[in-house]
Amino acid sequence: MYSGFLSAEVKASPAHSTVALIEEDPGDADPWDMPELKDTGVPWSALDTRGKVLRVLVSVGKLVLLLGFLYMFICSLDILSSAFQLVGGKAAGDIFQDNSVLSNPLAGLVIGVLVTLLVQSSSTSSSIVVSMVSSGLLTVQLAVPIIMGTNIGTSVTNTLVAMTQAGDRRTFRRAFAGATVHDFFNWLSVLVLLPLEVATGYLYVVTKLLIDSFKIQSGEAPDLLNVITDILTESIIQLDQSVISGIATGDPEAKNKSLVKIWCQTFTNTTLMNVTVPGPENCTSPSLCWVDGNNTITLKNISEIYNVKKCDHLFVNVDLPDLAIGLILLALSLLVLCSCLILIVKLLNSMLKGQVAAVIKKILNTDFPFPFGWVTGYIAILVGAGMTFIVQSSSVFTSAITPLVGIGVISIERAYPLSLGSNIGTTTTAILAAMASPGDTLANALQIALVHFLFNISGIILWYPIPFTRLPIRLAKGLGNITASYRWFAAVYIVCCFFVLPLFVFSLSLAGWQVLVGVGAPLLLMLIIIIVINVLQKRRPGCLPAALRSWDFLPLWAHSLAPWDKVVGVCTAKCCCCCKCCQVTADDQEHRESVENNGKPHAEVYDNPAMSAEKEVENEIQIELKILKMTRL
Repeated sequence: MYSGFLSAEVKASPAHSTVALIEEDPGDADPWDMPELKDTGVPWSALDTRGKVLRVLVSVGKLVLLLGFLYMFICSLDILSSAFQLVGGKAAGDIFQDNSVLSNPLAGLVIGVLVTLLVQSSSTSSSIVVSMVSSGLLTVQLAVPIIMGTNIGTSVTNTLVAMTQAGDRRTFRRAFAGATVHDFFNWLSVLVLLPLEVATGYLYVVTKLLIDSFKIQSGEAPDLLNVITDILTESIIQLDQSVISGIATGDPEAKNKSLVKIWCQTFTNTTLMNVTVPGPENCTSPSLCWVDGNNTITLKNISEIYNVKKCDHLFVNVDLPDLAIGLILLALSLLVLCSCLILIVKLLNSMLKGQVAAVIKKILNTDFPFPFGWVTGYIAILVGAGMTFIVQSSSVFTSAITPLVGIGVISIERAYPLSLGSNIGTTTTAILAAMASPGDTLANALQIALVHFLFNISGIILWYPIPFTRLPIRLAKGLGNITASYRWFAAVYIVCCFFVLPLFVFSLSLAGWQVLVGVGAPLLLMLIIIIVINVLQKRRPGCLPAALRSWDFLPLWAHSLAPWDKVVGVCTAKCCCCCKCCQVTADDQEHRESVENNGKPHAEVYDNPAMSAEKEVENEIQIELKILKMTRL
């Protein structure tokens, strides 16, 4: 009787800890709140004289290291651009050569994106467009969509930089949102301004009026940061930019030339010489033409180029094709870029603590007092434009502020106007570069640069002045939340938006506008319907039929990333032999399950840590006894 009573299990309901009653639920905190950078070191007032001197020396040393790593980071971006030009520069020139495709505005937009991705420089792709317009191969009207595309293509660099911060979920959420707010601004501006340009020619007409109204003479573009960075980058590699432009303009000799610059100093000698021509119509003038038997001879200026001095970079005497040199530089520049970025973030985390962090965050993120709070954003736009003008690259500036957004020094609301300012800053550099063009090409080059400038100004007018219209911030935060839970989705976003979608549109353009409209119009209509339904589901669900108030009628994989995440997890577990990678995948899965359950497991009623540890040991002993019992013969 007693044995039967003892063998029965008495199950009690699980008791929960009273700690949960007074703890704040971390799920209630806004993930976009700026984190507090706590100072874990000894306070300044508690240090003696020796400690204060040592701290000052350490801080100065960290600042010097930070500037050094920032210099290497900027130089690695320059080398990365050169590497992409060596790998895909000639292909970019060939793409620009097909004028029949460029006549389609949508294809021109996609070509601008793809070429800028290949050469990793909007300045280079814009200079190719200027060369084609100046040579008469392309009109300014056809060049406008290409310039829009270069604006999109240049924003991929800081998005790739944000990927290096995927180790920490909270940092990655902010960094990826801070990078993609630039992407969304460019895409939304194109969605509005490209149809407007096709229908009215708005950008072309306004810039044409500006060019005709002002008599602008050519000058010289200033070299600011390039004076410092060229010392290192030109000792590694120098490229002949005229080769890509020559291929785009149809020069047959350019295809057989190497992009690697061999001779840095040359001398051109022009001589008036007798030249045999096919007939009198080929003579320079009737007075300088005569016939000698069956030959027609005329006087022409013949230019001969004499090589004077070789360049001093590392690859000047290397007997390797452009592709091999480009791949070597690509690997090295990516290694240096990622290493410098990681070290910069580490140094910033160690420097920006306590009072220093509070002062910097207050300066960067505080608005002016009422009623002048609205002025702060426009000052940030001017600061972004000025800093971009100094470094002469929007990619460098936006890539530099991305880690600052990640660690919480700059808010995404402040990073947005800074990015808009960088768009303006890079166009002012292009305007100054265009003003350095020769007199016969000055008007076209300057008009294209002004098109780029007016495009960004129009985008700012659309998506910034009224807080309600700052849609890129909301979209970037939504994408940041998704990538924080599903970090693999960041790579899917980059591949789809910058490679798959442009290539898909470009392939449809090659098939003709009938195919483009026939395939693209239904897909675009379906996308618009889905967006409208999503908005109504959140704002006005009562306006929808009962079946459309949620997407639950679709299969789970069609409206949730959870099934795809399991597939990625399985693939990662099979492909990754490193235990650390597998642990990261397990942590991701555990985090998502806790988010989906909208809660956390209750703690048992053992508030004393010693009692909790004793209970854990007891549970382990019981598990071992059960295993022994099950395996007993």
